[in-house]
Amino acid sequence: MTANTTLRSSAGKVRVDQHTQCYHCSEPLPSAPIPFDEKNFCCEGCRTVYEILNTNGLCQYYSIDETAGISLRGKRKEEYAFLDDPEVLKRLVQFSDGKTSRITLFLPQIHCASCIWLLENLYKLTDGIHTSQVNFLKRELHLVFSETQTSLRKIAETLASIGYAPAINLGSLDENTRPVINRGFAYKIGVAGFAFGNIMLLSFPEYLGLNQLTETGFVKYFGLLNILLSLPVIFFSAQDYFRSAYQSLKRAQLNIDVPLALGAAVLFLRSVYEILSHTGAGYMDSLAGLIFFLLIGKWFQQRTYHHISFERDYKSYFPISARKKVGQTEQSVALDKLDAGDIIYVRNGELIPADAIILRGEANIDYSFVTGEAEPVRIPAGEKVFAGGRQMGGVVELGLSKKVSQSYLTQLWNEDAFNKKQESQASVLANKVSRYFTTAILLVGFGTLIYWLPRDTGIAINAFTAVLIVACPCAGALAVPFTLGNALRILGRYNFFLKNTNAIEALYRIDTIVVDKTGTITSGQSSTVQFVGEPLTATEKQLIIVLSGQNNHPASKLIHVELSKEINEETNYPIGDFQETIGKGVEALVGHRKIKLGSRNFMDEALLNPNLDGEGVYVQINNEVKGYFVLEHFLRPQAIETLQYFQSLGEVYLLSGDNDREAELLAPIFKERGNMHFRQSPKDKLQFIQELQNEGHRVLMLGDGLNDAGALRQADAGIAITEDTANFTPASDAILSADRFHRLPAYIDYARKSVVLVFGAYSLALLYNIVGLSFAVQGALSPVVAAILMPLSSITIVIFGTIASNWLAARVLSK
Repeated sequence: MTANTTLRSSAGKVRVDQHTQCYHCSEPLPSAPIPFDEKNFCCEGCRTVYEILNTNGLCQYYSIDETAGISLRGKRKEEYAFLDDPEVLKRLVQFSDGKTSRITLFLPQIHCASCIWLLENLYKLTDGIHTSQVNFLKRELHLVFSETQTSLRKIAETLASIGYAPAINLGSLDENTRPVINRGFAYKIGVAGFAFGNIMLLSFPEYLGLNQLTETGFVKYFGLLNILLSLPVIFFSAQDYFRSAYQSLKRAQLNIDVPLALGAAVLFLRSVYEILSHTGAGYMDSLAGLIFFLLIGKWFQQRTYHHISFERDYKSYFPISARKKVGQTEQSVALDKLDAGDIIYVRNGELIPADAIILRGEANIDYSFVTGEAEPVRIPAGEKVFAGGRQMGGVVELGLSKKVSQSYLTQLWNEDAFNKKQESQASVLANKVSRYFTTAILLVGFGTLIYWLPRDTGIAINAFTAVLIVACPCAGALAVPFTLGNALRILGRYNFFLKNTNAIEALYRIDTIVVDKTGTITSGQSSTVQFVGEPLTATEKQLIIVLSGQNNHPASKLIHVELSKEINEETNYPIGDFQETIGKGVEALVGHRKIKLGSRNFMDEALLNPNLDGEGVYVQINNEVKGYFVLEHFLRPQAIETLQYFQSLGEVYLLSGDNDREAELLAPIFKERGNMHFRQSPKDKLQFIQELQNEGHRVLMLGDGLNDAGALRQADAGIAITEDTANFTPASDAILSADRFHRLPAYIDYARKSVVLVFGAYSLALLYNIVGLSFAVQGALSPVVAAILMPLSSITIVIFGTIASNWLAARVLSK
């Protein structure tokens, strides 16, 4: 390939003209370009980045987006030696166990799909990076890397070398001080506003209708000044619209910036012609006002997304609590009430809510929630543990070293590994609208221009420009995030916490409901316990109290509470070798005795007594099976009414790991006996949901989050019902506080109707476009008024989404 050939991407589209453009960043080449690999570059920085990408087989970066590369001309060399300082690392890193670290970096250079692709393939450039995920709206990169293979300094230097220098401000490590909009964008608004005001001032005589013949000198002078004032508007303030439109046309596509840029160009060229030919005053005031109000609208949209992000990060409190040590007792407290220095207890399966020091007990921490590595790590007393880890052993006593960061927990909950890739009906509609919108508007605009040109050139230009400006899909784009975002916030106030707007959309589509029994539709707090077998001694009861207190399963908790009522003495038996077999039971060494608590087939088969063959929770102490606990479960308040509501949505199934002793009690609730399935293992539940989905059903799963994690994740929508514990599973799409179970029909009804509001918002945006276009094609709408109406339409949708979702909440949730 010679240096003067036209280069094409893998998709066959023209990428750059090697005569004039840098291959990496597409910026104009200097008089002495830098040749490399038969390509020309504007600077050494761009050449180096291309060499790095080419060496690592990442040149697909250039084919994803035509303007992928970031110009490095004149950029200073980034210095990151301070990242070797342990104190700095301690403040920056969100998680570190000595082997794996997790950190979030702010990269202001992220601007297109190629940026996302390259940054999520960062592991090919730097050994030791496990995962890298981009949050495009917030321009953040979430990294998990191996401390033994690389370092944060090396990663930062690599990012800087390819044009994505992380913005690390040591003065603001402890607070979020990133600007909503960058300084350059603010300058563009300021320049457009300054020019708009002054051009209007110079055009004041025209507004008053003064005679041009007697003021000829001033008219010419003011006209030339208006051209000068409009130059920075068109070439600086409006450059993003022209650049976006140009790149869109180069890819043989039409985005919404094409009509905007076309309208601005027509206004400018027509105005320059009229002023220089003395045939009119031009439309420079309309042009400056157009760009100014377009930028204001863009600023408003950025503020809107920032507001939504802020709500999700800091105001969506999880309904998980922690057991805080108060004197010699423990008390359940909300996470936002915990402070550094507080002492909490964490049991088997519970999430560690904040960074802490182990004060008592041996931790066996599963950090798969944070790092993706499922291998539990044993950590002795006195060592540090990190937020997001899950205790997989007995009770540990922790001293918090930080406050709970709900933004961090929200980020973990929204990891891609736990998200379900599905497209909502609202999203499908939005995609269809945006696909044909620009083409339709251009056709209407040119039709209007052709109609008016023979009749009145001035009206033709104004009408053509007004059509291109007033019809904007931005309002529709705000419908989903704002309407459903506000619905998320409202439901959170009622202790129904959804992961994201996709969870609301999933609830809209469900047609089949699957429910767990124990801990979901039944309540442990209103159940009874009876022991069948050889009477237990006080010591044996104490041993069982200790073991059952280590676990969060509803059966264990119920046994622990009931036996504790009989034994008033404090039990301080040491516990070790704690193990849980999901779906079967728990075992441990308690006071040097081996205790097992669980199902019949969890006991040692050789020790089973043929005379003890009932269904219940069996107890084995050392080499003797003592008997079993019979648990009598009672339904939660209004559970029957809740299940009847579900039957109005579709077929309802019961999956339970327990025996079928309560089948007759539950039979009237379900339509058919075949809809109830007992003795179901966690794997059985998951496979049952898969079979329903293979038949084309959209499944909602309700479980307690313990043995149901797989089923909750497999379902189209999974709701975890939680008591006052920290047992939280990232596999769920929603979390409901158990004391609000009877309100679940109202919450789901509100979520489903919120999606209907989104369609209403789309209809409102469509009505606005029809009305606006009807005036624009008649020439009755000036470009400036159109530019004002466009951001007002976005404000209207935001107001509609907020007021309508609040009104709907008052009607549905306040009953």
